[in-house]
Amino acid sequence: MYQNNRISVVVPAHNEETQIKRVIDTMPDYVDYIVIVNDTSTDRTSDVVRATPEYASGRVVLIEHEVNQGVGGAIATGYKWSRDNGIDVSVVMAGDGQMNPLDMPAILAPVINDVADYSKGNRLVTGEAFKRIPKIRFFGNSALSLLTKIASGYWGVADSQTGYTAINAKALAAIDWDHMYKRYGQPNDLLVRLNIAEMRVVDVPVEPVYNVGEKSGIRVRKVLFSIGWLIVRLFFFRLKEKYIIRDFHPLVFFYAFGGATALVGLLFLVRTILLWLAQGSMPEMSFLVTLFSFSISFNAIGFAFWFDYQANRHLNPPITHRDVTHRQAPDPLDP
Repeated sequence: MYQNNRISVVVPAHNEETQIKRVIDTMPDYVDYIVIVNDTSTDRTSDVVRATPEYASGRVVLIEHEVNQGVGGAIATGYKWSRDNGIDVSVVMAGDGQMNPLDMPAILAPVINDVADYSKGNRLVTGEAFKRIPKIRFFGNSALSLLTKIASGYWGVADSQTGYTAINAKALAAIDWDHMYKRYGQPNDLLVRLNIAEMRVVDVPVEPVYNVGEKSGIRVRKVLFSIGWLIVRLFFFRLKEKYIIRDFHPLVFFYAFGGATALVGLLFLVRTILLWLAQGSMPEMSFLVTLFSFSISFNAIGFAFWFDYQANRHLNPPITHRDVTHRQAPDPLDP
């Protein structure tokens, strides 16, 4: 136990035979259960796990998927096990060894101290992030993080794609894990659902870890567009669930008006360009309507952003520092 809390670590694993033993061997002693979800690996991942002393002692729980469900599906399976087995806080760590166990106390602290219901690592706030994260991943992650701020309502979070997280029993019970997005967009989907459920979320600076033998299955260019489209859908899902069905907020009108005037501006922009090409001169009235429409749209959507930010400030405490804090957790057996 850690500060009188039962801790599980959910480890989604797919073809991690070379890395999974290192994840188990470096797991802090205060972790009660290591829940490894083998998502139909075709290598010896399960055999390596079963050969460890922690598996024999019952500390490692191995769950085998019969059908591949993706990283999000594997995390959901581990979360459901944690929810159903009286776990107080459940942490997620990747099966490829890219998450430093020394960061775990910092990840746990906001949840255990009741500052947040869900805490997540943030690799982007440290000075080392740009140097150590592959550049295409850094910029792709930054773009998705910006879109996720808008979609989720957590305007203070960044590094939305990080998988190093901690969640308490209250949030575990509040989310329907069977309807969670099961692929690489799971962190974005979860943030939106946490916001709808009025759960508090905080960022914690963590160390970017690369080149430890991991093999990424992510194709950034492909994922950027698929997750981008998911985020757009999640944005409208949150507006409907939070500001129309469960309660009502006038920011819906501002978003609708801003979207409508943007469409009008786009139509007049096309008309202006076509007339310009056909007549050889700029149609002044169409040009003025275009500028006016886009100006009104910008202001309306800007007000909607501000209203959303104010409505969710209590759910997103600001990050307290930007330095990675590495420390060993206190030994619970020490006097």
